[in-house]
Amino acid sequence: MTGIEVLVGHLPPEGTAAYEIRMTPKSTVYHFAVQISDVDRGVYCEEKLAVALHPSESSEFMMTRLIGWCLEHQEGIAFSRGIGSPDEPTISTRALDGTLGLWVEIGAPSPERLHRAAKASKRVAIYCHRAAEQVYQQLSKEPIFRGNQISFYSFGEGFISQLCSSLDRRNELTVSRADSMLYVVLNGVDLTSAVSERRLHEGT
Repeated sequence: MTGIEVLVGHLPPEGTAAYEIRMTPKSTVYHFAVQISDVDRGVYCEEKLAVALHPSESSEFMMTRLIGWCLEHQEGIAFSRGIGSPDEPTISTRALDGTLGLWVEIGAPSPERLHRAAKASKRVAIYCHRAAEQVYQQLSKEPIFRGNQISFYSFGEGFISQLCSSLDRRNELTVSRADSMLYVVLNGVDLTSAVSERRLHEGT
């Protein structure tokens, strides 16, 4: 379930991609000017985002979702429509015929949700921001469809919390990745973390 409700549009005069909020009551809006330099994937772009944080969510969850969006960035990537659409992926891409190419979950999704995701989408990824080893061990024991193809990502201890300490209502964010190392600058504060990637069912 997600409290971010966004629509893709354009923000003139810059012409970069923008996201317009369909607000839920008492949501807090954060604005981001984002630069992405992902050497590992060959992705380089600039985007402008407006993100609504629902009162039921933590800032750590929101920042993990934003980092996941950056690291998975590709044409057509989008957040879900929000708390009124709990069955949708947190982040996704779709083909013109509506079929899912990417399904991203944040935190600790249920095995049932991942099972459904793996049957519906070509690629499934999880970005975990809390108790990552415990979450991974629990999920790896479950009989999840195509578990050997589901990517589980985690970051260094305290990395997401440190990011949140530099969070403001209007933000300048640079996200760079090279050789599985993540370099982030948020409002002038530099942070670095390894990005660990594992498959849920390794060796199967």
